[in-house]
This record gives sequence, C-alpha cells and structure tokens, in this order.
Amino acid sequence: MAASDKKASIADALDEQYYQINLDILESFSKYRPPLNLFRFKEDVARVLPYCKAGERLSNEQVEQLAQLVDEGLVFVSRADHPVYVKHISYQLDLVLVDKNLHETEIADIFTQALTRRLGEFFAQPVPMVFAKLWTDMMVLTEYLFHDAHRIRALSRRLHPTHNLCNHSFNCGVMGLAVHIKANAQHYEAGEVKRKFLDHLTAGLFLHDLGMTKIPAFLLEKDKPLTGDERAKVQRHTQLGYEMLAKLDLRFPEVEECVTDHHERLNGSGYPQKKQAPALGQAARLCALVDSFCAMTVKRPFAPAMEPAKAAALLAQDAAYDQELSRVLQALVMLAGKK
Repeated sequence: MAASDKKASIADALDEQYYQINLDILESFSKYRPPLNLFRFKEDVARVLPYCKAGERLSNEQVEQLAQLVDEGLVFVSRADHPVYVKHISYQLDLVLVDKNLHETEIADIFTQALTRRLGEFFAQPVPMVFAKLWTDMMVLTEYLFHDAHRIRALSRRLHPTHNLCNHSFNCGVMGLAVHIKANAQHYEAGEVKRKFLDHLTAGLFLHDLGMTKIPAFLLEKDKPLTGDERAKVQRHTQLGYEMLAKLDLRFPEVEECVTDHHERLNGSGYPQKKQAPALGQAARLCALVDSFCAMTVKRPFAPAMEPAKAAALLAQDAAYDQELSRVLQALVMLAGKK
C-alpha cells in the first residue's frame, strides 16, 4: 500500500473519534507546549495511544519527532476535545481552509465562535485597526463559501438564541447569506457570481447595524417602549453607520445599501428616507428581511422570541418586504424544521 493510501485508510478508520493533525495546524500550536492532548497511532498494534498531555513541556527531541509523526499522518486529537480545538482554530481562522479533517459542522462551530468574537471586538472599538481583523475573518468565510456555497447550511443552524449587537449581527450575516445563496443557487452552480460581490454583500450583512455602536447602551437595553425622542436617537444609527463607512474605507454599494436602507420598506413605511420599491436594491431588500427575522426570533428586552416558522410566515405575508426573498426564507426555515 502506498504511503498516501495508508494515511487515508488510517484517517478514515479513526475519523469519528479523532482529528488528524496536519503540519499547518501543528505549527499554529505552541511549539513546546501544545494546547491539546495529542495521540499517536501505533502501527504495530493498530491503536491510538497518548503522546502528550495538553500544556505538557516537550523536549527538543520530542518536538522534532512530533513534526515527523505529523508529516506521516500519525498524530491525532480526540474529538472529545472539540471545544478546545474550536477555540484554538477560531483565533487563526484561515486554518479551516487547510485542515481537511474537520467535518462541515465542526467548521461551522469554528466560524460561529470566531466571527461572533471578532464582531464583539470591533463593535467595542470600531476603528480601522480592529476592523482589519474582522475583515480578514469575513474573507476567510467568503473563500470557504465560494468553493461550495451550500456550506452555509451548517452555519445557518447555529444562530444565537439571545439578543445583543454582535449576536444579532452574526445571525443576520449568516441568514442573509443563506437566503441569498438559495435564491441564486443556479448562478453559484454555474460559477456566475463574482467573488467581490460576495465579499461586499457579506460585509454589508454582518455590519448593517454598525451605527448602533454610537447609540447609548441604555436605549438598546430598555425593556419599555421608547419615547419619541429616544426612538429618533435609535433611528439615527443608519446615518451614523453610513458616516463610519468612510473612516473604514468601506464605500461599496452592497455595504452602503445594507447599512443605510435595512429599515426601509417596499411600501414606503420604513425609515430614514421612506424609500419605496423602485429605489431599494437587492442588498437592501435582503438585509431588511433578515434583520426583521433575526430580531423576531430571539428574546429581546421588550419581546419574547417568536417561533422561526411563524416569523417567516408573517414576513411572507407582509407587503413591506420582498416577496420572492420572503418565500426563500420561509422555505429555508421549513427545511431546517425537518432536520
């Protein structure tokens, strides 16, 4: 049996219990103190045995031996350590593009943790230096989806159940991409979607509420109806977000639409400009839909969570939203409910 075939057969046999580590992943670990329990496949007894414990100090000889064993495909991590592995990879997100041993659901866990954390860091300090890290991670996501857009399905099953700015932004980003991809499945399969468009739409969906970082927290957390003045202050977030885009050098049409128009409605009932159908682009229509859906389906200070199927049905019956996109959202929710 060829060496490559041998590695593959070992990995296949152990796949349900262990991750097989490659050199890219090993090099992301602390050289002398790997953060996880590592296991070695002993070929003579055909068993996986402990190699070193998490945080255990390795000698120079062990470091060299470990690299050699990894190159031979003989080093593994227990899937029981999945939470630790997810946390480690989430800090170096591009590793999901090179680790061929992760399941799609496991990669979805990593993206969920990484992007939610990055959003939280950026919203706490919305400056270019911090944004650059979030942008890098969003581009890892679009790279991952561009090769197989259907991968968004696993992510869409990992929406946060509680409401705060970073959770809501993550949920809207994921659901917006899920609706967009399903609505344009034929174009993705035919390779007709441009990567830059996907990049910019993704940024717009995740950052649509950027201006909320400038709104006092007590208004966002208030559990009683807002006064007229308070509502006016909150509604300024679309304009504030637009102004912030220039400082971040994010003046792309898809991003601007999501930030400025996600509260506009096709029938002119929205804000801030009461735009109507002809003036609203596809990114704005998409963002408006998923923004409402994601707000309706989580518990907020002033309202309980609504069942996703009920929320999607209400939106599909509301002329304020794009009916074609609403039907796609409804179909996604029904499909998820059958899993």
